[in-house]
Amino acid sequence: MAESELVVNQQQMAALRQAWRDQGHSVAIVPTMGSLHDGHRALVTRARELADRVVVTIFVNPLQFGEGEDFDRYPRALEDDLDFLQGTGVDVVFAPDVSTVYPEGARQEPVIPAGVVGELFEGVHRPGHFDGVLTVVARLCELVEPDIAVFGKKDAQQLFVITQMFSHQSPPISVHEVDTVRDTDGLALSSRNVYLSPSERTLARAIPRALQAASGAPSLAEALEVARQILREHPGISVDYVELVHPETFLPVVNPGELSEALLIIAATIGATRLIDNQLLSIHQ
Repeated sequence: MAESELVVNQQQMAALRQAWRDQGHSVAIVPTMGSLHDGHRALVTRARELADRVVVTIFVNPLQFGEGEDFDRYPRALEDDLDFLQGTGVDVVFAPDVSTVYPEGARQEPVIPAGVVGELFEGVHRPGHFDGVLTVVARLCELVEPDIAVFGKKDAQQLFVITQMFSHQSPPISVHEVDTVRDTDGLALSSRNVYLSPSERTLARAIPRALQAASGAPSLAEALEVARQILREHPGISVDYVELVHPETFLPVVNPGELSEALLIIAATIGATRLIDNQLLSIHQ
């Protein structure tokens, strides 16, 4: 399929979805904001394994950016993204404009509240962020009507609130998660990594090192302290949080000694770039 044929508009998407439904084909959606990298490739690969048809959406969602965040400078390169997707098994790319996703205007769109979890961690530092995420994911799924949605584990809190939203939806959309893809230096792949200068990139490597060190600790409490200590040793890293959360509720772990498993989550800013990462920790007594 030529690049010009890969992108479809709203009417073409609806027609294709009806044709696929008539043929009994299952459909997987991979929602993205573009600036695609190998982490996205892993999502597409998994979607291809799960469904007959794969739709990648590319839409930079204004509702999930707060005041002073990087909406205007967020990388946008549709042609590069289309080149990247060649040969990945994607059937179509749906790259709607704001008026298609939010016909009444983005700021007039009734948002879907993310609840208590949406107000923690990222929600503290980015108020309303997860309401915007849920709203756009729900809206894109209305337009694509998928059976399956595929997301990465790197955005752990996002994955949690999306999974919660879909668990109450009818007809159900099955959420599948894909392991975080890392660069050769251990840094989790992210579209925002392009903002890092060489020296900032070197600093950022402390984040995966902290996670790795924590994974070898003999207890969850010690794992948390090990991770915090590694980050404290780098004054150029402004840490927003390093915390343990329960993987089934995403609520803070109060008594780590009572658990054998928890998710260690990190958010930190280096220069002007905010990075997040996480690691599931299992302690075997």
